[in-house]
Amino acid sequence: MTVAPSTIRTPAAVGGGRTGAVSWMVLPALVTFLTFGVVPLVGVLALSFTTWDQLGAITPSGLTSWRAVLGDPGLVHALWVTFEIMALSWLFQTPMSILLGTFLAGRQRYRGVLAVLFFVPLLLSSAALAITFKALLDPNFGLGAGLGVDFLVQDWLGEGNLALGVVVFVVSWQFIPFHSLIYQGGVRQIPVTLYEAAQIDGAGRIRQFFNITLPQLKYTIITSSTLMVVGSLTFFDLIFVLTAGGPGDATRVLAVNMYATGFQANLMGPASAIAVILVLVGLGLALLLRRLGGRDASASQLEGV
Repeated sequence: MTVAPSTIRTPAAVGGGRTGAVSWMVLPALVTFLTFGVVPLVGVLALSFTTWDQLGAITPSGLTSWRAVLGDPGLVHALWVTFEIMALSWLFQTPMSILLGTFLAGRQRYRGVLAVLFFVPLLLSSAALAITFKALLDPNFGLGAGLGVDFLVQDWLGEGNLALGVVVFVVSWQFIPFHSLIYQGGVRQIPVTLYEAAQIDGAGRIRQFFNITLPQLKYTIITSSTLMVVGSLTFFDLIFVLTAGGPGDATRVLAVNMYATGFQANLMGPASAIAVILVLVGLGLALLLRRLGGRDASASQLEGV
């Protein structure tokens, strides 16, 4: 019996149909990314080569805005403060997140309740947190004055080093729950057989933590650190409400510098150049952390077990 060629369905044809269906499913996400990600970025890049005060016409000005930004000593200071807050918050958040994540990975019932309570700070608005801590740290009417604790009665937001420490503490307090959740999931993926074998060999909990838990969390640490480091570049609302970049320029990070340049000084060209620098710094840090993770930072943390 002869079969018509049109009725024969080869595996290649079937696979091609599935590939086409998958492509159509990806299209909405691709359009959304291009519309709200790529197009605004290209617009900001184009705006950095213009002069605009938000009122008059947009005038092309070549590299004028870039020369003004790169020649401004305030840019170097803002970059330094940004990296300072980034490093300090990473050093504080990472150990605390790993410890809390490891603790919450247990199966006891009360740990589920604690996990919900620990997650509450992440659900709160950054601006609301800033207002709350600003009121609590007020030297005249804050928590220290109310309780009569001399140590808390300080001008926390009026001295540079103290204000920087307050920013790092509030940022860490808000985002430690998120990273603890990441580490909790990572710890629960570690095979129980590794800990059982360690117990047979006589290893205690501390030794198990350093010899099993931490090595197996390598890629989780890379992922958490990438989110932590790149996310610290976008700190604006909390710092702006809490200190407004002060005292002086002690907490004037790059994002606050961009806002002050664009919306307070009405220099949208230089502000757009600062925004492009922010994107480039974040991209560079993300690529650096990916390289530090090894050949394949997306590989399973259970590789080699």
